[in-house]
Amino acid sequence: MAESAPLTSDEVRTHADAANRVLAELQRVVLGQDAVLRESLLALLARGHVLLEGPPGTAKTLLVRSLNRTLGLEFRRIQFTPDLMPSDITGVSMLGGPDVFTFRPGPLFADLVLADEINRAPAKTQAALLEAMEERSVTVDGVRHAMTSSFTVFATQNPIEFEGTYPLPEAELDRFMIKSMLGYPDADHETGVLARVLDGFESSEADTFGISQVLDGPGLSTLRAAVRRVRVQPALTSYITALIRSTRGAPALTLGASPRASVALLKLAQAAALVDGRGYVVPDDVKALAPPVLRHRVILAPELELEGVTADTALATLIQRVEAPRG
Repeated sequence: MAESAPLTSDEVRTHADAANRVLAELQRVVLGQDAVLRESLLALLARGHVLLEGPPGTAKTLLVRSLNRTLGLEFRRIQFTPDLMPSDITGVSMLGGPDVFTFRPGPLFADLVLADEINRAPAKTQAALLEAMEERSVTVDGVRHAMTSSFTVFATQNPIEFEGTYPLPEAELDRFMIKSMLGYPDADHETGVLARVLDGFESSEADTFGISQVLDGPGLSTLRAAVRRVRVQPALTSYITALIRSTRGAPALTLGASPRASVALLKLAQAAALVDGRGYVVPDDVKALAPPVLRHRVILAPELELEGVTADTALATLIQRVEAPRG
C-alpha cells in the first residue's frame, strides 16, 4: 500500500483548529475535567472506544452528550441493568410477512453510544457489546449488520459500588482504547457549576448547554484521516514497543499489556500531535498517553494493591525506566 502523503503545515493548522474548537466548546460545559475531555477527543479521533470511571455526579454522561452536541451525530444512551438482554441493545428480527423477516436495529446502531453503568450488565450482553466494539458490526440470526462509520462507545462505571455488578473481563477491557478517570472538580470549578445552574443550565436539557456544533460526520472523518497521516519516526515506534513490553514480567504487575495497547498508544499519539498543531509525534505524546492506555490493561500485584499502590503509580515507574528517543 502506498504511504500516505505527509500533512502540509496549512493542513495541520486547519485540522488542529477544528479539533481545538471542539475542545473549547466542551470546556464551556464540563468544568474541571480538562484532561478527560482531551483524552476523550483524542480517542474519538483515533477511532477508539472510551471507558469513563468516576464517582456519581462527576459529569460522565454530560461529557458524552456535550461531545455529541459539538458534532451533530446520532446519539443513543443505554442504561445497563442486570436484566438487559443482548437483543435489547443489538436489535431483533421480526416477522414482516409470510416467511419474511425484517431486522429492527437496537439502540447500539448510532454514531455515539453511551453505555451507562456497563458493569451492571450480565456477561451475555457484555459479549454482544464486545462484538460490536471490535468488529463494528453485530450478528443477529446469522446475519451481519454493520455499524455506522462513526460508531464509538463511551462506557461509564462507578468505582465505589460493587453490589449487583459484573466486573468487565480482561478481553472486554482491552477493547477500550483508553480508560479515563474522573475526579471531583476543585472549589473554583464547582462554584462555576453553580453559577451556570443559576444562569439556566440543566444537565438533562441539551438546549441549555450553550455550545455550538463545530463538526459533522464528514468533518469528523476528515480529521480521522488526517490523524493517520501524522508522521511517526521508527525510533518512536520502537519506544512504544519497549514501553508496552516493559509491562510484561514487571514485578509490580501480574498481567502486562497486549500488542493491541501498542496500536492504541500509536494512534493516540498521532491524534495528540495533530491537536497540538504538529504533523509529527514526539516522545512526550507517548509518555502522556501511556497511563490512560495501560491502566485498565494491566493487573497490579496483590501485595502492592494491599499497600495502596495504584496501577498508575506502577506505570509511572516503568515509564521513567524506559529510555525515550532523543532529538
